[in-house]
Amino acid sequence: MTSTSRATSIGAGLVGALVFVEFVSGFLQGYYTPLASDIGRHLGINDADVNWFEAAQLLLSALCVPALSKLGDLVGHQRVLWWSAVLTAVATWGVAFSSSFETYLVFWALQGVFTVWLPLEVALIYRRSLGIADRASATRRATGVIVAALQAGAIAGALSAGATSAAFEPIWIVLAVPALLTTGVVLVIHLAVDREHVVQEGSLDVRGLVLVSASLLLVTGGLSLVRTEGVASPWPWLAMAIGLVMLVPFGRWELRSPDPLVDLRVMRRSSMWPVQLTALLFGVSVLGAQIPLSTFAQTDPDEFGFGLGLDSSSAAPLIGVYVLSLLVGALAFARISQRFSPRNCLIGAATLVAIGYGLLVPLHDTVPTVAACMMVAGLGAGALVAALPAAAAAAAPEGRTAVATGLTNTTKTIGGAIASCVFGVALAQGTAGETAASLSGYYTVWVVCSATAVVAAVLLTFVPKLAFADPERPVIP
Repeated sequence: MTSTSRATSIGAGLVGALVFVEFVSGFLQGYYTPLASDIGRHLGINDADVNWFEAAQLLLSALCVPALSKLGDLVGHQRVLWWSAVLTAVATWGVAFSSSFETYLVFWALQGVFTVWLPLEVALIYRRSLGIADRASATRRATGVIVAALQAGAIAGALSAGATSAAFEPIWIVLAVPALLTTGVVLVIHLAVDREHVVQEGSLDVRGLVLVSASLLLVTGGLSLVRTEGVASPWPWLAMAIGLVMLVPFGRWELRSPDPLVDLRVMRRSSMWPVQLTALLFGVSVLGAQIPLSTFAQTDPDEFGFGLGLDSSSAAPLIGVYVLSLLVGALAFARISQRFSPRNCLIGAATLVAIGYGLLVPLHDTVPTVAACMMVAGLGAGALVAALPAAAAAAAPEGRTAVATGLTNTTKTIGGAIASCVFGVALAQGTAGETAASLSGYYTVWVVCSATAVVAAVLLTFVPKLAFADPERPVIP
């Protein structure tokens, strides 16, 4: 059997099941975005405050993904994938029936466990590709397929949200749709994903998890205090400073630990640290800017002087266009990286994100210009979503693929969580009335997203030219 046919057989069974799982993952990511303003009105909160739902979910994701990825390596990727799906389903049903800011916040945060699905799936695929000569390429191809399913799910989610909200008045009916799908994920993983696992030696680094959790909670908690206490208060800055200082004992412990939560020695590899920093910076735009895009589109320009004046049903196609460009970028990456080096593709993708968000600053007055800008950013973002986990898997040592791929999700999520907090504060400054956020806040969102993408592109130039590529095969005479 040739390596190509072997790679095809990898996707026939395992990836076929994971396509549905990632479709639902994308559906969750796309479905709620057009409904952001509707949910805010349902709960009686300002558009800027909706960002705190996203911040809470991203924070919990950042805390749980490293631990669950590690448990996947230790006890089995399928087992952890199934239990995370169960918790996600319970939380999604909780979101559907929540009626207060506090309960919605709790269930919305718990739903963030689904972010561990992709790294666990990549680890399952990488394990199944053992023995294939072009293993890195096979992993990239299979990852591209499931990420394409994720983006297709996001498109379906965005469009379904608009149609469902227009057809049904009670919001709990609208929010029950993703709950039904997550219940289906539990069944698919249980019935169709192989439980076979080669047990890895090691243990969960509880002390490291506690230290990094405390650091993240203090930093994001400090950012939330800026909103409630104001910029002049010393308490937010003190909390953030303590959170950053706590990274020092965390780093020292990880270097001493025989089985660290975050292997900083691996992180020091020239092919690894730029990928993880890129994921951190990429999270600012791909995760932190989703809610602001929706609320800006639904702001009435006649009343507030800016915005596109769309409702949830008409905003859904705009978001669908953005997610469609993510899908195209994800599908194109594997093919383009065969002609150009994966590193150059990553640099080009980050550059597209920077251009797309940068153009929003002058070109945000009409639906066509906003859609065009988001398509440019989406092409680059889709390629990065597909490329970063596969790049981390290729750069990781054997037996640590789930940890490495999970770390890309963790760093991306940390970037998104911090960005959501910062954007929530920025959008709340000088709010335009009781419901709309401020235009200056939206400018801040777009400039920060563009700038972080530029920094990511620069960082990727430090990666070795042939990183993530398959080694050249010797020519047999």
